[in-house]
Amino acid sequence: MISLHGVSKTVPSGGRPLTILQPTDLAVASGQSVAIVGPSGSGKSTLLGLMAGLDAPSTGRIVIDDVDITTLAEDDLARLRGLKIGFVFQFFHLIGSLTALENVLVPMELAGRRDADARARALLAEVGLSDRGHHYPSQLSGGEQQRVAIARALANDPPLLLADEPTGNLDSANGGHVIDLLFDVNRARGTTLVLVTHDRDLAERADVTILLRDGRIVDHGAGGAGAPTRLAPPRDAAAESAARPGSTTTDAATDDTPGVVAPVS
Repeated sequence: MISLHGVSKTVPSGGRPLTILQPTDLAVASGQSVAIVGPSGSGKSTLLGLMAGLDAPSTGRIVIDDVDITTLAEDDLARLRGLKIGFVFQFFHLIGSLTALENVLVPMELAGRRDADARARALLAEVGLSDRGHHYPSQLSGGEQQRVAIARALANDPPLLLADEPTGNLDSANGGHVIDLLFDVNRARGTTLVLVTHDRDLAERADVTILLRDGRIVDHGAGGAGAPTRLAPPRDAAAESAARPGSTTTDAATDDTPGVVAPVS
């Protein structure tokens, strides 16, 4: 579902270049849940924003569902985000002048869905807010706002759901409810889930945990509830075939490539 090839991010800072993310290779399988953890300033949110196409890498390629998003024009990139990627932010980012129902409707109306109203109501019911659709964000608790944000992120049935500190502004009870919702979506819909978190309970429920430090992936492994994992570089079948005649892309992956995660077949 996600493949990063030599992706890095450098920005100017005080007249000098500052590298936030070092060149990174990463592969995330369809339907997998991945937690990205690490100290503040390690590059977690930068990595997630690059995956979402919200920012452009300084080097490298990002492939989402077989589409190289680094080659897309802005209109095409926006269209891909609307159809393939749902994003849940730490600070909810609901539109204050719209009701909960209207917030969920926005991405579907932009996509021209004819069933938008019925689907928005069904999504609010799915996150336990069927009776709150007429309320504005200021009339909702933090946990309720985040559940509206999750419903909005799922509006167009994206195959990929990205979440940046989704429980960071919630108490433990509301945070637990949001965690359950995210992993229910991952299991029931087969949606690929990648999240940035400082929440240990949340990270332990993912199939794979990736530790970032100083812009580098320094550790990785199966989450507390995850299936076994194996390290493997993002595959380029044509390149492999040319480099090693007679080999196939189903060859066993080696376990010594740092920072790249793929499921064991």
